[in-house]
Amino acid sequence: MREWLIAITEYAVAVIDAMALAIVLFGTIEAFVSGLRMMFAGSATNIQRREIWLRYARVLVAGLTFQLGADIIETSITNDWEAVGRLGAIAVIRTFLNYFLERDLTEIRELQHERTAERAKESGGA
Repeated sequence: MREWLIAITEYAVAVIDAMALAIVLFGTIEAFVSGLRMMFAGSATNIQRREIWLRYARVLVAGLTFQLGADIIETSITNDWEAVGRLGAIAVIRTFLNYFLERDLTEIRELQHERTAERAKESGGA
């Protein structure tokens, strides 16, 4: 029975890691192409640059979340304490990356919201 669970878990981890890879790969390509387009257009604003960054950051957060899920599943079948420690270290690193990306996203959203509110006041008061 245990061998069956290990085989399914290993397969699930591989599938989830592949999904995370696909998410990050497509997001990276999209950010790269958008950045090139903006660079060659020559009329890129800070808002457009920030939008590309926000989309890319969301993709990275999604990819990290999937990878963290795969790490959690993988620890359930690992018997070796060294492997558990390695997975734990990877999970901590991914969690910190995720935390800081989320924090940056929140700060940027708040900044954009404040600027939008200021512009609305200025245009409404004029």
